[in-house]
Order: sequence, then C-alpha cells, then structure tokens
Amino acid sequence: MPSSRVVVVTGGAKGIGGATVEAFLREGDRVAVLDVDPAGEAFAAGLGEAARFFRCNVADSADVAGTFEAVIAAFGGVDVLVNNAGIQRYGTVVTTPEAVWDEVMGVNVKSAYLCAQQAIPSMQARGGGVVVNVASVQSFITQSNAAAYGTSKAAMLGLTRSIAVDFAPAVRCVVVCPGTVDTPMVRGSAEQSGDVEGFFEVVRNMHPVQRIASPAEVADLIVYLASDRAGFITGQAFRIDGGLGISIPGSVKD
Repeated sequence: MPSSRVVVVTGGAKGIGGATVEAFLREGDRVAVLDVDPAGEAFAAGLGEAARFFRCNVADSADVAGTFEAVIAAFGGVDVLVNNAGIQRYGTVVTTPEAVWDEVMGVNVKSAYLCAQQAIPSMQARGGGVVVNVASVQSFITQSNAAAYGTSKAAMLGLTRSIAVDFAPAVRCVVVCPGTVDTPMVRGSAEQSGDVEGFFEVVRNMHPVQRIASPAEVADLIVYLASDRAGFITGQAFRIDGGLGISIPGSVKD
C-alpha cells in the first residue's frame, strides 16, 4: 500500500469511529468519514484537509455505491476500510419487532457487506488493502434482551472469514471485538437504564480490569491491524474487552 493511504471509516462521526479517524490521520493517512449524522461534517472539517465527510446511510446499497464513487473520485481509491457503523436495540426474539430486527441487521451487518463490495475492487486495483470489521465481545458471549444485536455481531465473524479467504493474498480482513467502551451508544444505554451511575458501576465491575475502554484504545488496535506490521494476520477476531467473559462468577474455597 502507498505510504499515505486512503482510509474509509463508517460511523466515523463519533465514538470508536471518530477516534479511529483521528488515529489514522496521525499516521499521515487521508480519511473519508462516512456517517448518517450530519454532525460528521463539522467534525471532519475540524481535522484538516486530510479528512472529508460523506453523509451516507451505509445500510442502503444505492447510497453506499454513490458514496464510494464520490470517495474514489476525491481520493483516488481505497486502501483501508473500517466497518465500524453500528446500533444497539434491545429485545428478545419474541419482543423485537421485525422492523427493528431488520434495522439492526442492516446497519450492523449488511453495511459491512455493502461497503466491502464497493471498496475491495479498488483495493485490488491498487495492489492490496485491509478490511477491519468492528464487532463486539457479544460476538462470543451473550447479554440478555439483545437478540438482534448479539446475532448481528456474531455474524461479523463469518463475514470476516469469508472476505479473508476469498480475497487473499491481496486483501486482509480482521475483526475487532470490544468490550464496553465509553461511547455515545453506551451512554445512551446507561440513560435508558434510569440509573446512569449505577449502570456504569455494574459495567465496570463486569470487566476484570475494573474499568471500561476509551475509544482511543480500540482505535489504536484498529490502526495496528491495518498496518504492514500486522501483515501476517488475516481472518482473525481480536477481543479488546478488559477480560470480559473469561471468568465464572463466584469462587470455590479450598
């Protein structure tokens, strides 16, 4: 890949996406910030000429195709795709309406397929590239009352393996699976609980490291995995979860 890469980050206006945009810019890359939130325009404008905002509904095929055409026209191609866009909705398979199920699958899974479909031919034409999918620790362990979300994040593991196998050796694909991260989405869940401080206390205690992650910590892992230093890594899932899910509650005394 060229020394100054073209990076596309979906859900790039805030949270993990915003931190990832900033991290790639520090590497000297040019970054296309894709988000449905118009606030992304001001965010990207404040980062300098190397960042540019493209408003895009990444769950809509026509919107994605048009956006990638604009990105490639502006930057010349795509070297790295970070499929970060995601939403959280609560409900079991009984209580989740079909429209909500489809919404979650569209944003959390279909968007990654659509964006990869547009980005990979450009990567191949430029000699190679990297797709980094952002999933969740819930790809492996399950929270109650989050059937659509957990299913969507588990699906990202299969998508990652398929891309890695189908497009090797030119294109690598990996998936990053965070635990709880201090993002607007998590803060929204805290507000829904009705007890924000209590929510965060419980969540912190769920992680053996006794804290939650910052978006920058996840972004640093994404940047590393997209770099040539990780050139022998593909098709793998990386948990950055503070140890969440590795221990069984309770203890057995001698």
